Amino acid sequence: MCYSAQVRASYKKYVREWGADISIKTFFKLYWDRSQGAKIKIPKAMDTAFTEPETDGEREIKLLIDQFNAQQAAKLEEELFKQRKRLADAERALQTKTTKAATESKRIATDKVEWILGKLSDLRRTELIDEDSRIFPGWHTPVMVIKDGKRIVVPMRYQCRLAGKPAFYDTKYPGTYNARRDGLEGFWREQFGASHAIMIANAFYENVSRHKMEGRELQPGEKEENVILEFRPKPTQDMLVACLWSHWNEGDESLLSFAAITDEPPAEVAAAGHDRCIIPIKPENVDRWLDPKLSDLAAMYAILDDRQRPYYEHRLAA
Repeated sequence: MCYSAQVRASYKKYVREWGADISIKTFFKLYWDRSQGAKIKIPKAMDTAFTEPETDGEREIKLLIDQFNAQQAAKLEEELFKQRKRLADAERALQTKTTKAATESKRIATDKVEWILGKLSDLRRTELIDEDSRIFPGWHTPVMVIKDGKRIVVPMRYQCRLAGKPAFYDTKYPGTYNARRDGLEGFWREQFGASHAIMIANAFYENVSRHKMEGRELQPGEKEENVILEFRPKPTQDMLVACLWSHWNEGDESLLSFAAITDEPPAEVAAAGHDRCIIPIKPENVDRWLDPKLSDLAAMYAILDDRQRPYYEHRLAA
């Protein structure tokens, strides 16, 4: 399962290198919904792509981003004031008498102050770091599809809610951010051969048991420990990850969402303790993948087989 990925969160990568158009209305709706209180998670790198807008549509999106960031900063600063007061109160109480309650209050307030300062620093930081391009299930990121014969960049949620299914499928099937290859004609039969997408990523992250990562059995009495591994192709390169997507509607609600297709892992990923891997397809197969024919699923499987096969180095994720 690709539970997290480091992606090309700027739509400009798709526009510049693939000649794709941007669905500016779809981007605007996403940012508008977030500004109205919808719980939408967007990586900082996706926001940053609109820092220097060139069109009216981009300027409108930048305004929404700036307003949202100002609101977030105000909320954080308000909470920072509360926690600093709590910390000061606890320190005064401890000067008189050491109590468990005051000690615990000081610890919690200290941790929260540190966390809030970190959030404010990230919010105001203009220089991007790797974490700014990392997505998790439920986060939105640009993907590329074909519409009316043209490559289009649209923002979609990384966790696919199938069209026609109830919204509670998000919790009933929380693993729908990945589409297993052996289930493409089962659970994913409405999407496979019909609605394909490409996500550009250069690393993915997996939950792995420590003892499996170390290539050993659990010791007597040892509890299983989870670690997060970063897998990155060597040399570092952008991967064109094969995905499926769906357009879900219910009443006035609408959601574009996608899942990355996974398959059996290469030897080095399996040796690190994980049993799945994304499928990076070759550049020459992109258009055929994005414009599939339901009557020729064999051709789609052939594209998945004729994949890029980089060597994945791994390390413990920070």
